[in-house]
Amino acid sequence: MLDFNLPDFIAQHVTGRSVSLFQADLAANHTLLQSRIDGRSVLVIGGAGTIGVSFIKALLQFKPRKLYVVDMNENGLTELTRDLRSSLGLNIPGDYKTYPINFGDMVFAKLLQNEGPFDIIANFAAHKHVRSEKDHYSIEAMIENNVLRTKHLIDLLLKNPPQHFFCVSTDKAANPVNVMGASKKLMEEVLLAYAEKLPISTARFANVAFSNGSLLDGFLQRLMKRQPLSAPLDVKRYFVSPQESGELCLLACLLGEPGDIFFPKLAATQMKTFADIGTALLRELGYEPDFCDSEQEAKEKSRQLEDVRYQMPDARPKYPVYYFESDTSGEKPFEEFYIATEIVDFERFMTIGIIRGKPIYDLPTIGKIFEKLEKLFQNQLTDKPSIIALLTEFIPNFQHLETGRNLDQRM
Repeated sequence: MLDFNLPDFIAQHVTGRSVSLFQADLAANHTLLQSRIDGRSVLVIGGAGTIGVSFIKALLQFKPRKLYVVDMNENGLTELTRDLRSSLGLNIPGDYKTYPINFGDMVFAKLLQNEGPFDIIANFAAHKHVRSEKDHYSIEAMIENNVLRTKHLIDLLLKNPPQHFFCVSTDKAANPVNVMGASKKLMEEVLLAYAEKLPISTARFANVAFSNGSLLDGFLQRLMKRQPLSAPLDVKRYFVSPQESGELCLLACLLGEPGDIFFPKLAATQMKTFADIGTALLRELGYEPDFCDSEQEAKEKSRQLEDVRYQMPDARPKYPVYYFESDTSGEKPFEEFYIATEIVDFERFMTIGIIRGKPIYDLPTIGKIFEKLEKLFQNQLTDKPSIIALLTEFIPNFQHLETGRNLDQRM
């Protein structure tokens, strides 16, 4: 695995791009980005995840004066620092600090007050997995993180507004069929309602190839543990590289107007299935996939991976895979970045579309929505259907796809 070049594999077999999708827009706006970053103080929340790290690396192509990074993942923050310190060409400021803090806690508010104000704030803290939708406990935690804490953060920032505030969204907020997408759509509504008071922008983007915890990252984990690969056959997704994810967010953060929702210009023909990428990965590593009819068959065959009897004479070794038709709750068969009723600007950037966000709700109505959510969560008997019903009331185009099966019931 040490000889495997992941960025090259992503470029060749996942995105199909040898250079960043956003290279032209970055070059065209380099001077403007430089003027808005150099000498500025920056706070990145959720900065130890794949997108947060990529945003920081894109940011450090310029010269901020101060960079603080907050994330609950203490080990992730340690690796972030090691990664940054080990990379060429990054302008790490002298005032660089990382903090393993929850951005919803009182100690974060204290940090914000005492160490701020910050010129640029980017928030990547989120429950991002459809997998996290299981029952009312997991859904409540997701809404708490993606929606309630975001509003709390914005209310804190109103005291000392930054010059630029970015909060990450997802393509799954367009016509949401899962609670994760619905929570992000509601988060977008919060951002839009506050856009007159703060310079807020966001971005919906494609799957980030091999991001932490993603199915593609899981492929690498399975290979290292000599376990079978497993993926849906029928789910198509757009993909961007980790580098591209950070660049898109940087452009949205620094160049977006209040209420803008950025997304990458990608054609439907560029969508890929996880199964196709899994097969390409195996072949890149010198294996031939052995297609199994069940999880059990794939697991039993994985025990033979070191057995010469599982090799094909004069050919590549076989590796067990189980590809299946998707049957889990909240799984859209394809992705979309915007819906027909949204106003989209395709002209401002060469590689980015912009949804000109218009708030559905004003701030008093947002306050009433939050009161309803908090009251529901205070009820010890709250269940998943009641939470989904309330979200559907707030988000008219939310059509929850429930199959009674979640991703934790898959390999």
